[in-house]
Amino acid sequence: MARFKLSDLNNKHFLSLAGNGVIAVLGFVLMMLYARWLSLADTGIWFYFAVIYNLGDAVRNGFLGTATIKFYAGTSPQRGREVLGSVWFLAMTVTAVLVAATLPFIPFIGDGANIELTTTIRWFGPTFISSLPFNLIFWVLVAEEKYGKILWLRLINSGSMIIYIFVLILLKKMSLDALLWCNFLTNCLTSIVGLAWGLGKFRSYFARSWACVMELVHFGKYSLGSTAASKLFSSADSFIITSMLGPAALAIYTVPLKLMELVEFILRSFVSTGMSGMAIAYNKNDIHQTTYIFKKYTGMLTLAFVPLTVFVLIFSDLIIHLIGGGKYVNTDAANIFRILMVLALSYPLDRFIGVTLDIIHKPIFNLYKVLIMLAFDVAGDLTGLAIFKSLYAVAFASFLVMSSGIIFGKMKLDKYLKLPPLPDILRFGYVELKLLVRKVV
Repeated sequence: MARFKLSDLNNKHFLSLAGNGVIAVLGFVLMMLYARWLSLADTGIWFYFAVIYNLGDAVRNGFLGTATIKFYAGTSPQRGREVLGSVWFLAMTVTAVLVAATLPFIPFIGDGANIELTTTIRWFGPTFISSLPFNLIFWVLVAEEKYGKILWLRLINSGSMIIYIFVLILLKKMSLDALLWCNFLTNCLTSIVGLAWGLGKFRSYFARSWACVMELVHFGKYSLGSTAASKLFSSADSFIITSMLGPAALAIYTVPLKLMELVEFILRSFVSTGMSGMAIAYNKNDIHQTTYIFKKYTGMLTLAFVPLTVFVLIFSDLIIHLIGGGKYVNTDAANIFRILMVLALSYPLDRFIGVTLDIIHKPIFNLYKVLIMLAFDVAGDLTGLAIFKSLYAVAFASFLVMSSGIIFGKMKLDKYLKLPPLPDILRFGYVELKLLVRKVV
């Protein structure tokens, strides 16, 4: 049996996982610093600003993120420059439009204005502009499968912010304004480092073409629709539970839902590597390799989630008690966590169906898939809560939601890729998982 070596960790799967792990850990550290060293009011203003900023960032990423990976990965150098030049043009255009949308409100900012809105209007533009190069560099690096460089840039971004905040705390200068400046400057630092490193390929801007711009726009409008619908889909349960059962019920449902971030963290890492691999294969007209990657990642991740599901089924009560405290004991939280974890076994198939539809240039079907799931989610929640008045109705309705998306998505995908039945995908994933374990161990 081969001995484990540190060089075995130098692969895209580990580096992608590590990159997402770094963001998760450093994000938790930052949240602790905000909560401890800012007043409650200032913390609330910061989170309000972050919500608005993240919404704008989701528009830019939803419109161009997947499109960049799909059209750039595995292309010829000339085509690659054309695509990236067009992406730079569109990214700057989208950024300018969203920033310009805040400008008409600036004259109305006064001493009596809402401080949350005032802060957001003043800082959205500079922050959004400062993060543009970093975001675009991230899309390029994912397409090129350079996850080591992504990890370094993330360390620079989040690490420098933590260092800056610690310095402010030591100097007793920590404030909301200082935090906003810190966020802006760390974005500038990361963008400048990435551009100086040549990762953004900004010179390709001059190789853009109107035909490529329109090609990206046509694709991006569907991926943007999917992103917007997905965000609404993820928020629908919260709105409906709050309106029909109250905020206490939402808290009970949200605790296990937040714990599912562990599954999302693992899934995002492998979706990122799988998407770039499929894009490279499909852009070379290698349908066999595209199908191989789909089977490999879907089967491996589904099987990898099985022991995690068993662990949650056994220890869910203890986990909820440790995370949420005594007030969540003897509530529905632990059983909701069990139900959601069983549902998570279908996440890899659902996610890779959506990603693959985007990669094979059928984003409209991915949009339809998300809209169908949203419709089933809203209908299932409203009907279930009206009849049973229980959080279990929302949890069990999620199985119907997931099934609707998988059935519709697979029907459309089967027209373009010859996918085997699920048992064959799982058998294939088992073989690949054994090979991966043997390589590492």
